[in-house]
Amino acid sequence: MIELLIYHVHVVAMVYAYVQRWQREGIGGGMLAVAIIGLVFVIGWSLTGAIARLIMPESEVGALVTSDTLSLLLLLPIEVLFFWVFFVRGQAVEGRA
Repeated sequence: MIELLIYHVHVVAMVYAYVQRWQREGIGGGMLAVAIIGLVFVIGWSLTGAIARLIMPESEVGALVTSDTLSLLLLLPIEVLFFWVFFVRGQAVEGRA
C-alpha cells in the first residue's frame, strides 16, 4: 500500500513538471521533464533496491514494509531534493530574472 502512495506522488510530480515546462518551453520541454524524472526514478530505485536488500534480505508475504517499500522510502528524500532543485527552485530563479 505504501508503494502505491509513492507511485501516485511520482505521477503528481510528473504532471506538475510537465505542465510547468510545457507552459514555458512547449511540448518538447514537458516531455523532457517527464523523461528526466522517469530516469531518476528508475536508476535511483535500482540503486536503493540493492541497499534495501542488504538491510532487509527476506521479505515476508503480506508484510507492510518489504524490501521494495524500504528502497522506495530510501529513494524518496533523494528525489524530493532533486525535484526541488530542478523544478521548484528553478522556477523561482527564472521568475526573478
